[in-house]
Amino acid sequence: MEPIKTEDRRVANIREATFTPIETDGKPDGEVLQLNTAKPLGAGFYVYRMPPGHTTVAHRHKGDEEFLILEGDLMDNDGTEYGPGDLVWLRDGTEHHSTTRNGCLIAVFAEMPEDFPS
Repeated sequence: MEPIKTEDRRVANIREATFTPIETDGKPDGEVLQLNTAKPLGAGFYVYRMPPGHTTVAHRHKGDEEFLILEGDLMDNDGTEYGPGDLVWLRDGTEHHSTTRNGCLIAVFAEMPEDFPS
């Protein structure tokens, strides 16, 4: 077996990496760390960081969304609260927005939301 080529591997440490700010409908909407540049930012697998007091822009997902709370707190618009270790699945077409009191770090797998900018 041959060694993996440098151009075929990307590694980033979530404690040290530079996150990319994202906007939805022209509004700041957290930051993303995503290694797969073949997918649009915020699609596929990525790590999402929200600052304290942030509320995401309401959106609907194409395809299911799954996320794991790594750090912090998160509350969906219906009042459901999540914390570190919670693994969440939302069905295709689910509409939601989320809020964090103290900030959070989330591992996400999602298809591109319908209203997500390209």
